[in-house]
Amino acid sequence: MNIIAVDIGNTNISIGLFLEGKEQFVKSVPGSSRVKLTSCLKSAWAKIPVAESSKEKKHDGVVVVSSVKPAWTKIIREIAKDNLGEKIYIIGKEIPLPMSLWVDEPDKVGTDRVVSAAAAYDVVEDAVVVADFGTAVTIDLVDGNGIFLGGVICPGFEISAKALKENTAQLPETKINKPRAPYGKNTVDAINCGLYYSAVGVLQEVIRRYAEEIGKWPQTVITGSAAKTIKDDCEFIDSWAPNLVVKGIVLAYKKYIEEKAKSV
Repeated sequence: MNIIAVDIGNTNISIGLFLEGKEQFVKSVPGSSRVKLTSCLKSAWAKIPVAESSKEKKHDGVVVVSSVKPAWTKIIREIAKDNLGEKIYIIGKEIPLPMSLWVDEPDKVGTDRVVSAAAAYDVVEDAVVVADFGTAVTIDLVDGNGIFLGGVICPGFEISAKALKENTAQLPETKINKPRAPYGKNTVDAINCGLYYSAVGVLQEVIRRYAEEIGKWPQTVITGSAAKTIKDDCEFIDSWAPNLVVKGIVLAYKKYIEEKAKSV
């Protein structure tokens, strides 16, 4: 099973190559750069072997996509068609979601949230929280039976910092890093501490409330581009899993193939 897994986010697009189910690489590319996206996809596709039974020498692989940004989905579709001669398979459309959802509007839940939750549950096999720190922060809960129960959505670091800059007269826009001290002695450090510790506090409080709801403390997995920044101050989390959405895309396709085989 050879897959190019594409995670289309709000800022970047992660592209992962898996040959026979084994990860070869995962690269993050700015979604605004069509040239870099084309180069990365062509490079990944070239590493997929040609199918032995194919007279047209077609590569034995698929491009599977999870997307929260339709405009960029269109770009990936065009790149795949024009440069790879392939169509793409989209999670939630051609590829079913890999787990059941118990929410009010299942079709409006981002597929990135669902596939990452499924990937975490596939390992934990018990109640699990998945916190994804990206452009937005999502903290989702899966119960012990593998049902996606929903979650919370908060602004990420960059959005919060930009909001402070744009809605005040003198506060500067600040890049968030691990603070040197728990309080700032200047405006930039004060903003950095405020947004950083707000994120840590929100995550701990949400998990605590989830635990009260389900009657036990769930396993917690943290992922996303900003997860590395705060993970060391989150002693209450169990795992840091980079590129969890990409791995969830592979899991979703694998489950789809297995179910398809059973129905034959």
